[in-house]
Amino acid sequence: MKHAVVWFEIPVKDYERAKKFYSAVMDSEITDHPMPGDQYKYGLFTHDKENGGVGGAIIQGEGMNPSTDGSILYLNGGDDLAVPLSRVEANGGKVVMPKTDIDENGFIAHFTDTEGNKIALHSMS
Repeated sequence: MKHAVVWFEIPVKDYERAKKFYSAVMDSEITDHPMPGDQYKYGLFTHDKENGGVGGAIIQGEGMNPSTDGSILYLNGGDDLAVPLSRVEANGGKVVMPKTDIDENGFIAHFTDTEGNKIALHSMS
C-alpha cells in the first residue's frame, strides 16, 4: 500500500466561496468537475494523478456538512506552510493553531475555512 489515504472530500455550503478560498490559500486552481444529475457541485484540487498522488475535492450537496469536529485533513503546505497559512485570514478563514514545530516531522498548523471546517497544513519547514 503506497498511501493510507487515496482521496478526500471537503464538504462546503457555498461552492463558489469555498473554491475562491482554497484556490487563494493553496495558490492552485480548483477545477470544476460536473457530477451526474447536478446533485452536487464538485471541484478538484490539483494532484499528480499519473504518479499515484493523493487527490481530493470540495463538494456541495445534500448531506455534505462542514464541521470542526472529527477527523482533520492535512493539506500539503509546500516548502513552508507559513506561506499558505498567511493567506487563510486574508481570504475569510481563521488560524486556530499557528505554525507549530513537531520536531523531525516538520511543522503543522490548523485553520477553519470559510465553510466551517477545521483543516490543517503540513510541511517539513
